[in-house]
Amino acid sequence: MLQHLLTVETALITSRTVVRRFRENDGQNYFKLFQDNLDQLESRFPPIVDNIPNQDDVEFFVRQKLASWLTQSEYCLGVWDKDSAVPIGLVRISNINWALSKGELFFFLDKSRYKKGIMTEVLQKVVHFAFYQLQLNKLTLRTESDNFAAQRLARKVGFLREGDLRSEYRRASGEWVDLMIFGLIK
Repeated sequence: MLQHLLTVETALITSRTVVRRFRENDGQNYFKLFQDNLDQLESRFPPIVDNIPNQDDVEFFVRQKLASWLTQSEYCLGVWDKDSAVPIGLVRISNINWALSKGELFFFLDKSRYKKGIMTEVLQKVVHFAFYQLQLNKLTLRTESDNFAAQRLARKVGFLREGDLRSEYRRASGEWVDLMIFGLIK
């Protein structure tokens, strides 16, 4: 374990959100968010869907993410609306390689919050957190080649396109998905 990571912030504040480490019993709040966005999650994030068939499994998912934070293997942050205190998304820094000082960024936002600049605010805070608290030097993110909104968001936050992965995985429909890789260096 890296000692400097024992004191990293567990909550980041933007003008409209609180982005924070998961806590015990957050699963009950996230179950509704996941159910409301199941079509998006099935299409874009199949591994998450495997973890959320019922409310108890969502709590287990939340506690796994909390354990990963404590063991410094992944940093998963819930995104909460500041005014209503309901969860509206999540951001993960995972696939961390401490020897190379890099990690991969994943993000998800409730479809009712699209095109309002919320995830731009969140990612700007999370990128700063990754570079200056976790002391990573590089972040990457992958997005589907047909997800133009995520590509615009990546570029808006400063990521540059680094390459493509063809037929990287299959959607539940059986359709092969091509991915674009974006990178950002501190």
